[in-house]
Formats: sequence, structure tokens, C-alpha cells
Amino acid sequence: MKKIILFTSALLISSFVFGSDENNKKLSKAEYIAMYKLDAIKSMQEFKIPASITMAQAILESGTGNSELAQKANNHFGIKCHKEWTGKKILYDDDRKNECFRHYDNVYESYKDHSQFLTTRDRYSFLFDLEITDYKKWAHGLKKAGYATNPKYAHLLIKIIEENNLTELDKEAISGVKISSTQRQDAEEVTKESKASAANIEQLPANNNVKYVIAKENDSYLSISKEYDMMLWQVHKYNDVDKGADLHVGETVYLKPKRSRSNREYHIAQVGDNLHKISQQYAVKLKKLYKYNTMRPGDKINEGQKIKLQR
Repeated sequence: MKKIILFTSALLISSFVFGSDENNKKLSKAEYIAMYKLDAIKSMQEFKIPASITMAQAILESGTGNSELAQKANNHFGIKCHKEWTGKKILYDDDRKNECFRHYDNVYESYKDHSQFLTTRDRYSFLFDLEITDYKKWAHGLKKAGYATNPKYAHLLIKIIEENNLTELDKEAISGVKISSTQRQDAEEVTKESKASAANIEQLPANNNVKYVIAKENDSYLSISKEYDMMLWQVHKYNDVDKGADLHVGETVYLKPKRSRSNREYHIAQVGDNLHKISQQYAVKLKKLYKYNTMRPGDKINEGQKIKLQR
């Protein structure tokens, strides 16, 4: 198990805080993004580094803000001390025992230092010749420059960006939205509310181990996303519906990603069935049903047809 040696007694005290049941709950990616997206956007505006890249790196390097370095030293990018560092330090067992990592007073300092780290080192200079919206080239460029040793580093960043729609952060930054320190503080308050909402989700019923709610009168995908402190695009994605889709009373709304398969082998189609309806009935991802049944969007289902629910 990795150990951390702290340089101040105050940090030792903080470890008791992080040990409590309330604070031990791990952040989800959605919660993390909601907390720190303004920091990523501000870094893009000031340093011309894609916010999507910054956020993806933070998620990957900090374990979505749950790593020991992130929790105890506000270090969300795994940046080591290096000879020029004169700030606070923390020793951490990484590739070698007791390596020196930077310790920050708050998370925004970590984001800002990450941006300064990239902009002041020659090996990263070529990145700033790339289009600021080309996150794929930035991801591969970071790997090429030696930011990480993992051969899959670029692909991991790209996956995080695409799965969490992080290019929306780039669009916000480019639109010129102004970020104040008060807004950043307000964003960090999201954590408390997010954890409460996550706890509420855990109390809900599940189908195929996927938590869901049943739409009531006046419910919409937007109102449900707000009620459970989720992003609207997440609710759309988890339920395989397009933006602007209507929600009707009695429909199932999943609050977590559906599964890749059902324990049930197949479904016998009834009149009016379609793959989306079956996907919602069994909490199996729509794209998986298309694959299992060699079908495409728009293909019709016949009454009595056997629909595979697993490979």
C-alpha cells in the first residue's frame, strides 16, 4: 500500500477528516467535473490549453479527485517537486519510495501550476502550434512529450473526454465566459449537494443492477437531471434518447449507465416493440442490442421475433 509522509501536523489532522464516513464517499466523474470545470475553463482562457485536456488529465491523474495526493495535498496532476519548486512538499511512494510531490493550498493552485508547467517547458512547446480544439492531437502530443509513461495515455485521455462530453468545456472557454473566484468557490460547494444526491440515487430501485426512477406528471429529463444533480446529457445518454426528447408519465429513466447484457437470454417481441423499448425494459444498452441482433437503427421488429439480450 502506498504511504504518504506529511510535512506538517495540520495535514495529519486533516487525515482524520478524510477518514469520516461522510468524506470517505468517492467522487464520481460527474461530481468532479461539476466541481472543477471552471478551473479548467479559466486555465484554457489564460494559458491556451484545451479545457477538455486539462480536465481529462486531472480525472486520470487524480483518480477523479480521490487519490491520496489529491485529497491530502490538492495535487490533481501528479506533478513532482523538481529542483525549482520552493513551495510545500509531500513525500509519496510512486515509481520509487518517498518521491517528492508538490503540495498546494487549494485545488485551483494545482490547475494553475499544471498550466504553467506545460507552458514553461520546451518539450511541450510544439503543443501550442496545434488547434486548441483538437483534443486528440493534444492527447497524443502529451504522450509524445513524455508527460506519462503509460503507452495508452493518449487513448485514456481521449476516452475520458468523449465519454464525459468534455469538449463542451472548450466551447464555454472559447465563448468568452468570465470566471470569478466566487464562481469557483460556489462550484466547489457542489460536492456536498452531489454526495447527498448520490446517496439518494442509491436508495432507488434497480433493474439489471441499474438505478432508475419512474416518470411522474410534469417530469422531464431536465427536471430529473436537476433533482439528482446530474448533467442533462448524462440522462439522455443513459437512456439512449436524443436532445429535446419528450418524457411521458410511467416511463423508466435510468440514472446510471445500462448494462451490456441481461441475465435473460432473449425477449419475444410483442406488438409495438422496438429495440429502444426493449433496451429500457431490460436495462441493456441499445447499441449492444443492435450488435447482438445484427440490426441497425430503423429496422423493424416483427411480433414473435426472438431478440437476443446477450452475446
